[in-house]
Amino acid sequence: MQERQNIAVFVDYDNIEIGVKSTLRREFDVSLPLDALKERGDIVAKFAYANWSRQEPAVRQMAENAVQMVQRLPSPRGDKNGADINLALDALEMAFTHRNVNAFAIISGDSDFIPLVNKLKAYGKTIYIVGGKAFTSNILQQNCHEFISYESLLTDDMRVIPERKYAPPPPREQAPRAAAAEAPAPAAQPPQQQGGGYRRGRPQPLEVAQAMPLVERALSVLQRRGVQPQLGLLKSTMKQLDPSFNERSYGAGAFSEFIDRIKAAGFIQLHGTEGRYTIELLSGGAAATGGVIHKKDDALPLLRQVLDIYKLDMEDGASAETVAGWMSKIHADFDMKKYGFQEFNEFLNFAQDNFMVRMEPDEQRGMTVFLGAELAPPPPEPEPVRELAVGAGVAETVAEVATEEAAAETEAEPTAPAAEAKPAGGRRGAGTSRKRTGATAAKKTATSSVRRPRARKPVE
Repeated sequence: MQERQNIAVFVDYDNIEIGVKSTLRREFDVSLPLDALKERGDIVAKFAYANWSRQEPAVRQMAENAVQMVQRLPSPRGDKNGADINLALDALEMAFTHRNVNAFAIISGDSDFIPLVNKLKAYGKTIYIVGGKAFTSNILQQNCHEFISYESLLTDDMRVIPERKYAPPPPREQAPRAAAAEAPAPAAQPPQQQGGGYRRGRPQPLEVAQAMPLVERALSVLQRRGVQPQLGLLKSTMKQLDPSFNERSYGAGAFSEFIDRIKAAGFIQLHGTEGRYTIELLSGGAAATGGVIHKKDDALPLLRQVLDIYKLDMEDGASAETVAGWMSKIHADFDMKKYGFQEFNEFLNFAQDNFMVRMEPDEQRGMTVFLGAELAPPPPEPEPVRELAVGAGVAETVAEVATEEAAAETEAEPTAPAAEAKPAGGRRGAGTSRKRTGATAAKKTATSSVRRPRARKPVE
């Protein structure tokens, strides 16, 4: 019998709130991920980290859902990633002190929690990550046991404007690049108004053909194990291979409905009675749909070409909608769903993990895109010429000092023969004196460049 999961929930409110607001144009609702986690086990602890003095509208919903609010004091050097360390320390402390807690749910999209996830997995804990697919790191999605996308938790709402497909940008954005860089965000975004206005609904579902590589891989794993591929076992194997898999991304409300859609597409055949179906993979299923399954990496060269063209326009950043307009202008037949992306922000998030772009959420402009480390111009290298010039200047100064000292001693040399002519004698005495004088002058010249400190008498 499978062990009942006792889940401890940790909410990085600042990260999830700005991510949902900048990508979905919605206010974060903590009840949605909590309801999804209740389907997977018992929630025994709930903590949320933020500077709650600046999040007064969220305090009420946290209290209504019995979430313990942990106050994060702002640092004098800024608030960036202020809750990360507190959250990680509290999660590790609970893992050591509460043995009954065997599952942890982290509601955040920050890749800084990857070390925490790996450490908790090493202690045998089940890890759930809840975040938006448009702003949660793909590395974080693939390293947990299950990733729950916030987009899949949204319910159909008639007041929500459905997600728009990529159409050519408005006329104002079709101007030359210099004018496009100066133009503000597209006029079709009234989301700057707080508390309402434009909101994005659930993204459009993907084609079931996009899931077939994962289905085929899971069926191969079960076949090697010698296990009959039943529905429940197939789903758990697919979750194990890809924690980010969710049948709702393909327009299905349950896994059985997802299997029915794959069967209708001609990919698989079901055997047995209802509730105990076994799955058989059919050959030629992809040919029946007439489509080609692309990988996510195949879309990166297309984006790189667009970024190279509009590189100058991205010096101050560009909105995700603007980049999407450039993409549709350069590649008119580009369809992100063919590559497994439900929305363009999700595609940009994947490109960020590949160092092509850098994304920063902004409440006014939405998700702002900058050039990544792969395409951004390298920083200017330090000039070693300045150091050489300083070294040469020091050498010139030392040489000048030595030349001046040598010249001063040369001027003093003519007085030496007058003093040496006093003793009477012959040439021999004069010659000896001259040799000594020459040797003394040579010695002084050799040691003139180095000054030795005079020896001082000890103080009595």
